[in-house]
Amino acid sequence: MTWRAVPGPAGTPADRLAARRHRALLRRELPRVRESALAWRNGLAALLAGLVGFGLLRGRSDIGSLAAPYAVTVGLVLLLALLCGGAGGLSLLRAAHGRPVSASDADTFRFDGVAADHTEALRAAQALARGVPLTLCCAALLITAVGITWYGPSKEGPRVSVTTPAGTVCGEPLHTREGRMTLKTDTGRVTADLTRATAVHPVTSCAPPPANG
Repeated sequence: MTWRAVPGPAGTPADRLAARRHRALLRRELPRVRESALAWRNGLAALLAGLVGFGLLRGRSDIGSLAAPYAVTVGLVLLLALLCGGAGGLSLLRAAHGRPVSASDADTFRFDGVAADHTEALRAAQALARGVPLTLCCAALLITAVGITWYGPSKEGPRVSVTTPAGTVCGEPLHTREGRMTLKTDTGRVTADLTRATAVHPVTSCAPPPANG
């Protein structure tokens, strides 16, 4: 028994032209998606590099100086930023360069390159659609973390109350030198003469006690 291929209907010239154009578009589809992914990857990488550099230059260098729970919040926000940035970066790399293809996959796709390229273009576009918002989310989280380090309240250190004939000074002790203690108060730095002090004791707060009504 002999099998013989029978050609199908040729169609009109306009149909054949449209088919060729459609096939040409499909062949250019994957390179266009790859180029778009590369552009997004480079632009977002530059954005993140600028944000990280700006944060390192302007943000607090020690988040341990933040009052609770702001220090923990900054750590959690940075962890979320790391997770979003890692997932976004992998998605952008997947969109820009594809995934590793084994020899068996290559043999399967060899028989219909246009269909394989179209499938890969769809997957790359999906990876790009995931990577862009994840990376932007990472940038937003980094900005949030730097903002908290800027405006978060500082951890309060120990307070000391020094009473002298000139009055009582309360504040955070900075240093002691030659019988004089420099305190950081709400109005600035004040130096108290310890040799004339009648009382020196630690306090939890420099706020005045409430008046008895």
